[in-house]
Amino acid sequence: MNRDLSAYFGQIQSALKRAKLAEPVLVVDRRRLNANIKQLVSMLPPGMAFRIVAKSLPCAPLISHIAARTGTDRLMSFNAAMALQMLDLMPKADQLMGKPLPVAAVSALFDTLGPRKQKAAARQIQFLVDTPARLIEMGKLARKRQITLRINLEIDVGLHRGGMEAGLALDAALSHLAQTPNLELSGLMGYEPHLSKLPKLAGWRRRARAGAVSAYVAARAQVAQYYSPAQIEKMTFNTAGSPTFGLYTAVEHANEISAGSALVKPSDFDLPLLQGFEPAAFIATPALKVSQGVRLPALEHANNLLGKTQSGSTIFIHGGYWMAQAVFPPRLKNSALFGRSSNQEMLVGPTQLKLSVDDFVFLRPNQSEAVFLQFPKIAVFDGRRIADIWQPLPVSA
Repeated sequence: MNRDLSAYFGQIQSALKRAKLAEPVLVVDRRRLNANIKQLVSMLPPGMAFRIVAKSLPCAPLISHIAARTGTDRLMSFNAAMALQMLDLMPKADQLMGKPLPVAAVSALFDTLGPRKQKAAARQIQFLVDTPARLIEMGKLARKRQITLRINLEIDVGLHRGGMEAGLALDAALSHLAQTPNLELSGLMGYEPHLSKLPKLAGWRRRARAGAVSAYVAARAQVAQYYSPAQIEKMTFNTAGSPTFGLYTAVEHANEISAGSALVKPSDFDLPLLQGFEPAAFIATPALKVSQGVRLPALEHANNLLGKTQSGSTIFIHGGYWMAQAVFPPRLKNSALFGRSSNQEMLVGPTQLKLSVDDFVFLRPNQSEAVFLQFPKIAVFDGRRIADIWQPLPVSA
């Protein structure tokens, strides 16, 4: 395994040095990325649509690459700035907001657009609404601006992070939609990432999944009281994310799944359902200082025992304190005593460490959405060379 790792990261290191890169960069392995895309598509049941989670892959060329290879024109955005970025990147794509926004944020989104683009935004974006009260506010905004807003209702299928359950609240929302010409129901969203974290013990996960399906089916039944089958056929019934899309083997209550992180597979997504996916994104950063032994500040002024140099190797890297763990060279770890640093982070390694000054240390991100945004250069590795340099999206919250 170490021999395989050495060969793999050795190839990336050589490619980075040939590209004259000598600062912290994020590396995307395009071959692994493409294999992950193929794996995801192979897992989709017939008729199930795929929506790219933009926040998990915050890089315009990366999103375009995935859209082209999957044939999808569906995106999930998570704030007003990102929605506008996606509107510029893929003007004809259907966007679904991944969380409900304050109405003031929605209003500000339209403030930045001219009349023509306002209509495009209203046509292309589904705004997520979680309560009847927010829905009323959205209706007032739509009337004031004389536009029609597409509304996707967030339903609670067991995550208990907000949203409406089947019953009075959902009925109030559907009734208000029916009476408000400036609002159009575009579908439902029921997110259930908790399912992947539940143990299978005593059927716990199975019952929770059945409960999630039952909650979604009940919500759809209420929708059917207000809309015709032809209208419902055109709606978006969204569910799942990277941790759970593999649970769906048929199109039943939902007609699309969302995913993003699985395609680059940071370590938080080392889940049984994603066994067929490979890590495809790494941080590469130069080792600025490499020395034998481990010495900590001022301990030489303590007693003889504490002051002795400890066995091992000490490495100070360029940058640090990322949401990531060192994976190559093997057996590198942070120093709990020295602490963390985003300037020159200290790593401790074995005595026989094969690492020279200016060689790269590789770290695997825990997650992608925040880590990608920390690197102005995303180096695309094609298995032999750095084939392209991408930039992340502008930071948005």
